[in-house]
Amino acid sequence: MKYAREVPQDPAAGTERSAAAGSQAAVPAPVRADERGHDEQRGTRNRVARSILDHGPSTAAELALRLELTQAAVRRHLDTLVAEGVVEPREKRVYGARGRGRPAKAFALTDCGRDAFDQAYDQLAGDALRWIAQAAGGGEMGEAAVAAFARARMAAQAEGYREALEAAAPESRTEALARALTADGYAATARSAPVGEQLCQHHCPVAHVAEQFPQLCEAETEVFSRLLGTHVQRLATIAHGDGVCTTFIPKSKTKTTTASASTAGRNPA
Repeated sequence: MKYAREVPQDPAAGTERSAAAGSQAAVPAPVRADERGHDEQRGTRNRVARSILDHGPSTAAELALRLELTQAAVRRHLDTLVAEGVVEPREKRVYGARGRGRPAKAFALTDCGRDAFDQAYDQLAGDALRWIAQAAGGGEMGEAAVAAFARARMAAQAEGYREALEAAAPESRTEALARALTADGYAATARSAPVGEQLCQHHCPVAHVAEQFPQLCEAETEVFSRLLGTHVQRLATIAHGDGVCTTFIPKSKTKTTTASASTAGRNPA
């Protein structure tokens, strides 16, 4: 590994070194060869994935031809992309009579691989909610319509969460809710607090839309309250710029020994 050549340690060159010190200090550190090689490999893998996105499921031979790479190099990159869950191998469809030998594998992007590229889901969701608000008349009526949509959306999700909570002991319901939320992509955890518990969501799939429509966060908080059978308090949200969505759940003053399927997790009348 080579670095910039050092200035000779000649005493007579002391003044020259001093004059050049300022300019040498401004020279950036050299890039290590292994780091540069890693970046180049990553860049080539991105080109492979992008080619599959643009042209659909592709064989190693097709990718090598499009990208002007050897098939061996393409296969190495495909192996890495498969291990990372970005692409997956499929049997290539053959139209007409199939020739002899094993059919070539075609590689297609997974859902995870597609998510790595720019998507317009947030814009689509925001446009849809704005249309709902405008169709309802705008103003307070529009906000109420968006809130009604948010509640209906969360009600559908809550059915799955309710089953998870009903199968858990009363003292473990917050943890059960955290596991159910994690399965939906919220990366949630539960931890003890001095006078209760905190439900922390380290990721929010709808954070960008919730920045514009806080009704989404409000509906989620209402569902948590109903599921846990107690008033909860939202302390922070990713949509508002916080690092984690944090919900405080106070300790229950009375212990629930049994709960029927129709009332479990709901606020008492």
